[in-house]
Amino acid sequence: MEYNTEREKIVISEYGRNIQVMIRHLMDIEDRKQRTEAAYFIVSVMAQMNPQVKESNDYQHKLWDHLHIIADYKLDVDGPYPVPTPEMQKKKPEHVGYQKNNIRYGHYGQYIYEVVKKVKEMEDGPKKQAILINIANQMKRDYLNWNRETVNDLLILDDLYKISGEEIVLPMDTKLIPTNEILNKQPQQQNQKKKQASKKSNNNNKNQQAKQGNPNRPNKKN
Repeated sequence: MEYNTEREKIVISEYGRNIQVMIRHLMDIEDRKQRTEAAYFIVSVMAQMNPQVKESNDYQHKLWDHLHIIADYKLDVDGPYPVPTPEMQKKKPEHVGYQKNNIRYGHYGQYIYEVVKKVKEMEDGPKKQAILINIANQMKRDYLNWNRETVNDLLILDDLYKISGEEIVLPMDTKLIPTNEILNKQPQQQNQKKKQASKKSNNNNKNQQAKQGNPNRPNKKN
């Protein structure tokens, strides 16, 4: 009896040992045309055995690369794609890198910085003032998402002043959305949804009982 530990190691486990044996056998076919036809057939079988690979746009290319990898890069066939090399497979992908946005107050996000920058270019007036109030309210929401404790409105106004490069000054008596309203808004919405779902369920039960009738009341005879 031959144990798996004594057999050749499976290169790509998703395709199993039989596919690997078939690919190894390809290199014993002397006729190049027949060898290529057999390679196309094996690739089609590989696609059936590993259907999740079809989720990628270049899955055919990936299958042919796997074919050559399992063949230890020694397979000579007329495939539709360039033959990969061991060096290509060992090459590390380029680092994507990180955003270089220098945000001092990260809990407000880049969006607030961009909006403030645009508002600074507007002419002074009621419209600009209303937008600044909305920005300050959004900053307060963002702050409370980051820190669920209470926050003083003066802190938000001061942060807006600093984010704007010390150009935007809102009056110190500016009233923003109350903290309790922001913190309680989400639970209230969830409770309202639960009440609506419960009411709908009760109505469905009543309708069902009405259709079934009262089992304690005798049926009328025509």
